[in-house]
Amino acid sequence: MADRLAPGTAAPAFTLPDAHGKPVSLEDMRGEKVIVYFYPRAATPGCTTQACDFRDSLASLASAGYRVIGISPDEPAALERFAAAQELGFPLLSDPDHRVAEAYGAWGEKKNYGKVYEGLIRSTVVLDETGTVVLAQYNVRATGHVAKLRRDLGLDG
Repeated sequence: MADRLAPGTAAPAFTLPDAHGKPVSLEDMRGEKVIVYFYPRAATPGCTTQACDFRDSLASLASAGYRVIGISPDEPAALERFAAAQELGFPLLSDPDHRVAEAYGAWGEKKNYGKVYEGLIRSTVVLDETGTVVLAQYNVRATGHVAKLRRDLGLDG
């Protein structure tokens, strides 16, 4: 398992295909604040809840200067169906070999019903305009995470 990212460190660069197969690069977002969130699988209940929470907060996050990017091991076709079904309005990127998830510390040992296995750890990393980590949260809950993230970023109140 890769080390988890800490505030003040440079975010690992990446280029991944979006839901339409078009490459999206972190370098292209330089100059913008970016929320990168990792989720295990498109169209599952928890991932749908989390994605819809981001969708529902997208306008207020954008007005605070944040861009949202979701990353999962799903293939682009699955991401396209998920984004269309939920009317997400932000890019979902495909990381099937979990190379980017590993670089961000979002891939590792998980436990489910007593079984231990390797998998994607639901995580969110917030980057400033220079690509430096401002906030890194791991093992986040699907439900209520976006509201907590907004509080942690000082966007509410």
